[in-house]
This record gives sequence, structure tokens and C-alpha cells, in this order.
Amino acid sequence: MIVEFIDAHREEHGVEPICEQLQIAPSTYYAHRTRRPSARSVTDAGTTAVIERVHAENFGVYGARKIHAQLRRQGHPVARCTVERLMRAAGLQGITRAKGPRTTVPGTGPDTRPDLVERAFTATGPDQLWVADITYCRTFAGWVYAAFVTDVYSRRVVGWQLSKSLRTDLALDALEMGLWTRRRAGRDLDGLVHHSDKGVQYVAVRYTQRLAEAGAVASVGSTGDSYDNALAEAFNSLFKAELVRNKGPWKSIDDLEIAVAEYIDWFNHRRLHGEIGLVPPAEHEDDFYRHNTAATTVAASVPNLH
Repeated sequence: MIVEFIDAHREEHGVEPICEQLQIAPSTYYAHRTRRPSARSVTDAGTTAVIERVHAENFGVYGARKIHAQLRRQGHPVARCTVERLMRAAGLQGITRAKGPRTTVPGTGPDTRPDLVERAFTATGPDQLWVADITYCRTFAGWVYAAFVTDVYSRRVVGWQLSKSLRTDLALDALEMGLWTRRRAGRDLDGLVHHSDKGVQYVAVRYTQRLAEAGAVASVGSTGDSYDNALAEAFNSLFKAELVRNKGPWKSIDDLEIAVAEYIDWFNHRRLHGEIGLVPPAEHEDDFYRHNTAATTVAASVPNLH
């Protein structure tokens, strides 16, 4: 720091007068400036450049744990403590999540659908359990609502949609995307459990009928609090922290829609997820089908829909 201070003011005051005021010998300053950088400082500089690139490529949301995991995936053997130290020095940090108001509007009338999940958000393979929920985003042109459908096994977002209103079509369009995406890949959805909260969009007759047509079983949280659909709300929290607040403000729904498409592509194919072993959802699903030939055979036998 002393050398940097002298470098910054030497043209104005001269080296010797500054050294005299700081009570150091000018020879000490000149020796430090001509000294070759240490091997550690050279290595740190190179590693910091890689860390900054990885951080920027991943929406600037990764903390030390995921930066460390991504570096190892890319063939950079560096200790996690080193990553933490260099990120602090570079002023880099991960995104933290914050809670916001809920968007669930309870449906009217009795709901006889059972809670088949009972807060146990686990699955042994893809397309066994999906969770669905709606969240909100502020833009300069007004509120925008986002519906997502997520596969519990892989954490992959299989369907999504944006709208300016909390209408049934918002949730239904996200569901249709999920059904189309999976069937296009040749996946069997018979027996799929679709879990949601008690929002009016999900208890609508059209939504329930579409699930039945697809061979899916509807499940609804029994008590109607956030824990009944915790995994879906966890994704909403990530989405708000990593995209909406991190990259905003947003002009309009058109502005946000482009960004959401890019975010979901990154989330599904490149983002490392701690809950599934620090790999992306698409990779986690590929690993499942590589090790489960029966499931792969069933998928391969179904025509690919274009």
C-alpha cells in the first residue's frame, strides 16, 4: 500500500520527500518496485481472472462454494479457501435471497384433491413429481406474474409463462409447455404427480381437466401455507434474487420475457445445484437415463413430436 501511495503522488511531490515524511528509506521503495512478483502473486492474478470470468458468466450469483465447484469442473485444481480469499480481494460475492409477499389467491368452493406429497419433496427419477407456483415481478409498466413448473428430481424448470394478470391461462400455459417439452423428448408422464398450492389458478376446472388428460394426478397442499409447496417457492426465491433483483429494473413484460428465457436456459443447462450434487439439472437427468436403461428404452420407443 505504501508503494502504491508513493506511485500515485511521486510526480507531484517526488519520491524522496514522500519517503522522508513516511519515515522509510528511498532505497526500500526502489528495491520493492524492481523486485520480481512472487510466484503466489502471479498465480493469484491468473486465478482471480478465471474467477471473475466464471462469476460473470453465471449471472454474478455464485458464491465461493459454486465458484470452487465450477473451477474444478473446468479443470482448475484450486482450494476452496483460496477461492474465498481471492473473491474477497476482488469484491465478489454470491446473491442472497429475501422473502416477499405471496401471490396465492385461494380458490372458492371445496377442493377434494388430496395432498399426495405431505411436504416430502423427493423423487427417484424425472417426471415422478412436478411442483407449480406463481410469483410476481415489478416493471416500469406495472406488475408481471410468472408461473413455473419444476421437476422435483432434477430441479429442472420444465414449463414457464409470463402474464400481466393472474388468470388461469397463465398457469395453464406453463403446464402445457412442460407437457410438450417432456413428450417431445419421448417421456412417459402417466402417473406423474402434479403438486401445487390452493391458488385459484390451480383449482380451476380447465387446469384439473388438462392434468387428467395428460395422465397426471393432482395434489394440493393440505394446510395452505408456504411449507406445503416449499420446493416451488424455493425456486421462486432463487428466480427473484438471481434475475429479477440482480439484473433489474425492468421496462416491461417484453423486456423481462427475453431475460427469463435466457435465465431458464442457464438454470437448466449450466447452473450448478447444490441439492443434486453441484451439477446442472439437464446433466442430472442425463446421468439418470444413462444408468437406467429401462427408462431410456421406454423413452426411445415413443415417437419424437415436432
